[in-house]
Amino acid sequence: MPETPATTPEPSAQSVPAAAAFGSEITPEKPVVVLGGGPAGLTAGYLLARKGKAVVVLESTDQLGGIARTTVRDGYRFDLGGHRFFTKVKEVDDLWHEIMKEEFLKRPRQSRIYWNDKFLEYPLEGMDVIRKLGPLELVRCGLSYMWAAVKPKGREDTFEEWVSNRFGKRLFNHFFKTYTEKLWGVPTDEIRAEWAAQRIKGLSFFSAARAAFFGNKGNKIKSLISEFNYPRFGPGQMWEEMARDIQANGGEIRLSAPVTKLVTSPEGIVTEVHAGGQVLTPSHVISSLPLRTTVGIAEPEAPAEVRDAARGLRYREFLTVLLVIKGDDLFPDNWIYIHQPGVRVLRIQNFKSWSPWMVPNEEDASVGMEYFCFEGDDLWNMDDDALVKMASAEIEKLKLARAANVKFGFVERVYKAYPIYDEKYAERVATIRSWLERDLKNLAQVGRNGLHRYNNSDHSMLTAMRAVDNILLGTHHDIWSVNVESVYHEEVHDSENPYARDPQTPAMEGPLASEQ
Repeated sequence: MPETPATTPEPSAQSVPAAAAFGSEITPEKPVVVLGGGPAGLTAGYLLARKGKAVVVLESTDQLGGIARTTVRDGYRFDLGGHRFFTKVKEVDDLWHEIMKEEFLKRPRQSRIYWNDKFLEYPLEGMDVIRKLGPLELVRCGLSYMWAAVKPKGREDTFEEWVSNRFGKRLFNHFFKTYTEKLWGVPTDEIRAEWAAQRIKGLSFFSAARAAFFGNKGNKIKSLISEFNYPRFGPGQMWEEMARDIQANGGEIRLSAPVTKLVTSPEGIVTEVHAGGQVLTPSHVISSLPLRTTVGIAEPEAPAEVRDAARGLRYREFLTVLLVIKGDDLFPDNWIYIHQPGVRVLRIQNFKSWSPWMVPNEEDASVGMEYFCFEGDDLWNMDDDALVKMASAEIEKLKLARAANVKFGFVERVYKAYPIYDEKYAERVATIRSWLERDLKNLAQVGRNGLHRYNNSDHSMLTAMRAVDNILLGTHHDIWSVNVESVYHEEVHDSENPYARDPQTPAMEGPLASEQ
């Protein structure tokens, strides 16, 4: 769950027609049909059911939560991806507390970076940085940063150009290049600058240094927050509560009901949703399905240029090797970022540090070894036992635990976890969006994959809130503008206006920009 603020300017009333203008009246025979049971889909279902509106939520798997789900095995609870509940959007924060009540814990944040066989404290601590980098390398990084600040910027098409122009080449090579290439599986000169801009927020070289030596007073730098909210039993507890509330208010949730067809009329209205062997007649559709999927299941089929655009969208898959290890507690961090070459793991979570209730006893620890891959590559296709063996060896290589102390492990895979920002993604998304607004007028795409945007869960939930407003209130929110790159992470003013902008230059969320 995010600790990043969604700070999007309110679009003009003419930016996109209200969904309500195109859908029919909501009735039990014509409910709002929500495609996907992740944070965005469940938020839409919850808000509609709370208003007494007929709603059916369709989830293709047997578990709610999407990438934010909690997996349970023999009483051990595992948070896939790691989800800190922090947002600067008051209505999202209010919704979280409304759902979780006293089950929403305030938890301390602790993270470190493993780099060059050393652990760097994160948030940065001045003397720790000097000891680990050494004064000479610290000076070199500072000079590199100052050169980047004064030299002409030139083109900024790629992630590498964008970050190097703001942090200098040495800091880029130390703390961005290796980690980011392991995350995305492609060189940093092939990743678009838009992704950097979207993950850049409220932290610069000087602000990080200032926080390192003098502290982060008032948590004004988002990346350096010292505590966050967290459900007692992991993020899955929130989705379970939302599901109960949806059903208690007359809504319906169908699991193991993959959507196979969206039938549209000549007027551009979705008239049938085929899922789980049944057919629904929707008044409106709110979809968090990947754009590629939405295009692929439309009938009649989308134009050739739209199908080509959808096939060109790329995604990064994600798998976690979950280990239960003998030992009271291995390390105090919520997670450790692994910048070290020689291992394939990218980040390691310690679930007992998220919440003591994630582990059913005092004797064991449970960790998540996170790996990023493409569907069909060697890592994705590796046998589960081999993955557990590899992860056990890597955690020992990093001197965090002994492989012999691993009691058991298993693997969780997540398809299409991260939309990739390659050279043509924006053009492809624009092509698909134009088709959606013309031929599926009563359908609203929401969420991370629904918009092909690297949303955190607060942004995903905010897109669902806006979609529900458009249906129930006839508002004209442009859902696609939530989490726009150029304004995404500017600090929210003290007025708590979620659309207020601070015109400061955005800067990186830390040395890796990968928090969920």
